[in-house]
Amino acid sequence: MRPTQILRSDELPIGKYGHYLNKDTWGHLGGILPQKRIITYALSANRQNILAGAGHDAVFNTWRRFRKQVLYWAPPLLAAYYAMDWAMKRYVAIMRSIR
Repeated sequence: MRPTQILRSDELPIGKYGHYLNKDTWGHLGGILPQKRIITYALSANRQNILAGAGHDAVFNTWRRFRKQVLYWAPPLLAAYYAMDWAMKRYVAIMRSIR
């Protein structure tokens, strides 16, 4: 697939063979010389749409990473929560018995 070339209102398409540098774009500056070794640059289709599928990939990649890592951090988190809950209940019970 060829990308669409930008056309300006007062210029001819740039980078086409057969265009003459002095006659078509700059007026008559002396001689009429055809352009040689014209280099054109273009972007491929996948580079033009850089966010294609980013939302879909973000959701499923996040879920995949979460699923693989949850067993590393969830058990210590739950253990710390239950230990803190037990300690707070014991503290309240001891403070009641002192009064």
